[in-house]
Amino acid sequence: MRTDSSTTGVSRARTSGLVLALVSACAFGSSGVAAKPLIEAGLEPLHVTWLRAAGGALVMLPLAWRHRALVRERPWLLVGFGLLAVAGVQAFYFTALSRIPVGVALLIEYLAPALVLLWVRFVQRRAVTRAAAVGMVLAVGGLSCVVEVWAGLRLDGLGLLLALGAACCQVGYFVLSDHGSSVEEGDAARPPADPIGVIAYGLLIGALALTVVARPWHTDWSVLGGSAQLQGTGVHGLALLVWIVLVATATAYLTGVVSVRRLSPAVAGVVACLEAVIATVLAWVLLGEHLSAVQLTGGAVVLLGAFIAQRSTPKAPADDAAPVAGSPGPAGAAADVSAR
Repeated sequence: MRTDSSTTGVSRARTSGLVLALVSACAFGSSGVAAKPLIEAGLEPLHVTWLRAAGGALVMLPLAWRHRALVRERPWLLVGFGLLAVAGVQAFYFTALSRIPVGVALLIEYLAPALVLLWVRFVQRRAVTRAAAVGMVLAVGGLSCVVEVWAGLRLDGLGLLLALGAACCQVGYFVLSDHGSSVEEGDAARPPADPIGVIAYGLLIGALALTVVARPWHTDWSVLGGSAQLQGTGVHGLALLVWIVLVATATAYLTGVVSVRRLSPAVAGVVACLEAVIATVLAWVLLGEHLSAVQLTGGAVVLLGAFIAQRSTPKAPADDAAPVAGSPGPAGAAADVSAR
């Protein structure tokens, strides 16, 4: 009887974890679709980025206080998450949205697991598996279809570089978060940092860093009081901002963390890849950003290559930072909750 009850409990946890992972993927996937109308209405991309980070930090401030010990225990992990996974990724991603379609920007960002292989091979000087190399080749080949290189890069070149910058920031956090599950200090081992606390402080640190760069006091606040266009339909700017903060940030991060704790890393990673699909479909329906059949096929190949590379990259030896459950690492440790 106890065995049956235990099995039932595990099954329910996995089912709820899968539902939460899908909610997280949908929430993250909606961030670009909600942000782009605000950018087109007149808000600077960096101002949208700052509003998202600052709003998310405000919502999660109670969680930051609850995990305040992290400031003393893992300061560099918090700084790395805030500067790379929050400020860097989002700033590059939202700025890229002002120049290229949402789906293309997100697919380029999904090159990050493949780019980690370059770090492993040429910086850490470690061998990579054949499967990992195949994943990188697939990702790069798929990306060439997404940007249509044979047509002389029909998309905006600066926009592509900005999206690549988001991928590079993602790589930086992958490397930071993949240094082992504990840190030895004498005879004692530090446990991994609580991911909820890392996310809360990451948003706070990211917002502070973006304040210096974005200078939000120059924000055109009238945009939030006006109307932005979603496929010809007017939507209140403040409503879009509320969606970005409460759904695409707070809900997305928290459901992503909880889902990773209830699912295996492999399953959570697969579900996380749906974010790019969801974002592309939402952009198609709500923004009228149509991708060609070749671009859609290329996007599928990018996601396949990214997944293979993520699952096949060798684990780095333990060092001085703990991984954050709920954040992706070169070894594909968990679902992606570190960027959008």
